[in-house]
This record gives sequence, C-alpha cells and structure tokens, in this order.
Amino acid sequence: MLDRLSSSQEDLESEELREDAETAGCIKIGDCHDRQIVTVTGTLRTVTLRPRAGVPALEAELFDGSAALDVVWLGRRSIVGIEPGRKLIASGRISMSRGRRVLFNPKYELRPLGRE
Repeated sequence: MLDRLSSSQEDLESEELREDAETAGCIKIGDCHDRQIVTVTGTLRTVTLRPRAGVPALEAELFDGSAALDVVWLGRRSIVGIEPGRKLIASGRISMSRGRRVLFNPKYELRPLGRE
C-alpha cells in the first residue's frame, strides 16, 4: 500500500499495463526477441504517417509497461480506431530496426473502450 502511495502516476500505469498483458496471456514486449512470433498487448502512445521507401506507412508506438515497440501497417494512411490512447492486441513476427522492436502488418484486435 505504501509503495502505491509513493509511486508516480506513470509507474502505476506501467504496472497496470504489465498486469493487463499477463491477464490477456500475452508476452511482455520487454521479453520479445528478434524473429520471434508473438502476441502482445498495450496502449498506443503515438500514431504517425511515415512513408517507407516511397510507400505510405501508418506507424504506432505500442507500450505495455515493460517496453515499447513500433507497429507498422505498410500501404495504409489511416485505420479506423488506431489512435493514441487506444488499447490493442497485436500478433506477428518481431523484427529489429535501428535497435527497436517492430511488428510489420500485424494481426490486431482493438480492445473495448470501456475497459480503459
């Protein structure tokens, strides 16, 4: 109880996200390795349109309390429901790009808004 009172809001939110990932049966992003097929869950921190090799790409940062990864949908300019603050579950093969974990064109499931 004392730990929760002395923790920052960011620490409490990170702990909640880690518990949510465990409850959903997903692997923690911090435990993911290159070329591993994973199912992860978390909250989208940022969503940007960033072309890759001349192709439009919707890029989002997914955070689960342990680490973050980039989720990239190639050939997409927008996807309904993909917005900062939204929770989702994503599945695919992790790759490493410039020292960051990336999921390209993952299967995904938007989490209900009422659970936030």
